[in-house]
Amino acid sequence: MALEITDSNFEETVLNSDKVAVLDFWAEWCGPCKMIGPHIEEMAKEYEGKAIIGKVNVDLNNEISFKYGIRSIPTVLYIKDGEVVDKQVGATTKAALVGKLENQLQSA
Repeated sequence: MALEITDSNFEETVLNSDKVAVLDFWAEWCGPCKMIGPHIEEMAKEYEGKAIIGKVNVDLNNEISFKYGIRSIPTVLYIKDGEVVDKQVGATTKAALVGKLENQLQSA
């Protein structure tokens, strides 16, 4: 299951990790978010121990959303060594999400 990333655990879970993090910024009321949600959950199982796969509810975590300028959801950020290295805005396929993660894992 994808980790729930919050304003309070973000620094410890994501910024202080040596793993690539994939963060899905979403909200309950967002239709396209519901389309990619299952992809994120599958990736969390498939990449357990290799990457951090998390979900950030934008309605509950304003600090992180503001810090990264999230204006459209779903937005998926790929964070490595504390820096955003790639992103996907809008609904997409699981293959596209996995492809971006694999690119980051190979360049690690």
